[in-house]
Amino acid sequence: MTATPIRPYGRRAVWAPTGTEATAFDRMAIKEKRVPQATLMECAGRSAAQVLDRLFPRGDVVAVIGAGNNGGDALVLLRTLRSWGRRVKAVLVADRSADDPLLHGWQLPILSDDTMPAALADTVVAVDGILGTGIRGAPRARQARAIQQINRSNRPILALDSPSGIDTDTGRIAGDAVMAHVTVALGWPKLGTLLQPARAKVGRLIAVEIGFPPARARAFGAAAATPAWASAVRPVRDPGTHKNRVGVLMLVAGRSGMAGAAVMAARGALRAGVGLLRVVSAAENREIIQGSVPEAVFVPVDDLGAVRDAASASDAVAAGPGLGGGAEGARSLDIVREATSGRPTVLDADALNLAASGEGPSVDVWAQGREVLVTPHLGEMRTLAGKPAGTIADDRMAAARAFARRTGATVLLKGLPSIVVPPRGTCRVDTVGSSDLAAGGIGDVLTGVAGAILAQGAEVDTAGALALYVTGRAAARAERGRALTPSDVIESLASVWDESGPGHTDLDLPFVIFDQDPAR
Repeated sequence: MTATPIRPYGRRAVWAPTGTEATAFDRMAIKEKRVPQATLMECAGRSAAQVLDRLFPRGDVVAVIGAGNNGGDALVLLRTLRSWGRRVKAVLVADRSADDPLLHGWQLPILSDDTMPAALADTVVAVDGILGTGIRGAPRARQARAIQQINRSNRPILALDSPSGIDTDTGRIAGDAVMAHVTVALGWPKLGTLLQPARAKVGRLIAVEIGFPPARARAFGAAAATPAWASAVRPVRDPGTHKNRVGVLMLVAGRSGMAGAAVMAARGALRAGVGLLRVVSAAENREIIQGSVPEAVFVPVDDLGAVRDAASASDAVAAGPGLGGGAEGARSLDIVREATSGRPTVLDADALNLAASGEGPSVDVWAQGREVLVTPHLGEMRTLAGKPAGTIADDRMAAARAFARRTGATVLLKGLPSIVVPPRGTCRVDTVGSSDLAAGGIGDVLTGVAGAILAQGAEVDTAGALALYVTGRAAARAERGRALTPSDVIESLASVWDESGPGHTDLDLPFVIFDQDPAR
């Protein structure tokens, strides 16, 4: 199998500020660090122009320009391209002077709204400079019409900072929004552009450095999980180590008749490098588990002494896949919780369903005196949080953050993208997942991988985000597309661990800090 290029490209620290955070940082840079606003706009427009010229090297360019700084960046882009010999036009869709100082005396064709259809029909590339990152609702009528026309143009669209019409804090779309082919983010990718439903409008997402001062640690609430970040935080083995020093995991999975979930989670954990694995499961599953995963030690869940012995020798616990509901599953979790006091724990699937129903230990109870990672999908998050699914989907980050702070657990909320939200500190946004992972059993593999990384000493939020990254990369390396199975992911995990570096970009431009393919 040929090596799949590592995507996305990204330096280790790629922040993902909300639009609100980015605006505040911009003000700080101007007022406190005395970075001239004109300098930032100049760098933004020129960098975006270079990206456009690299991706679309020939043909006319039309920019649709609004009133704010986003429109100013677009004017700098046009002026720069014009100075390089490209034919350009500006269509104003706001009250803005046609003799803008940002043009530096260059005479560009400045057109009005009513000429937009003809201008777009006569161009090769359209630039979206209509609305900036501050929009928090549906665009006004004039801008909405412009968005509709640019979307109907049947031309490649390059959006500046974010596609007009999306909420860069949450990813929500309240009305019309530009459907971009490429988005050039200024400074950093904005959080909302990484989240659905906005992510589907962003296209290829390229972030460029524009002269901001360095961001302090914790300056922003979220960051992207990039290849360089993953290679920097993955567990490293000492050459003189042994199996009990590289992570011992206790996996609690599989009621009678559900051995498959336990097998997939166990195989995922072993491929994630855990030194020793004990699988606690229904006695009826012994033959299947030992036949499918002979490397693991089998422990019957109803042998309380054996469970306690396994717990005392384990570094971490993962519980839930195929465990089942009702009294049997609840009893298993009670035994495990008491026996593993203080051990960092991953809770998935039926462990979460039992917690939400009140039949099993609640997440709050699990998190007393231990680090806990919960891995719900949207439906499980709805029952855990006791809120309508629509409310959570409207702002997944806020919902996960509120639950994490209330319970003390770190939340890995599955989706595209999945996000990892600790009670305090930096949230991490997955960048490698795709719809290929929408297959039964993938979550079981993820639980095993996260538990294995946790057992090897990683912090709980790092374990969650790194597990997402390596399973996503394994899926990409398997190259199965929609035919992907959990077994494909498991078999490809081994090829991911030695990957290093910032990933791949075909843009030979030193100011590019992030480059991600369109969502799929």
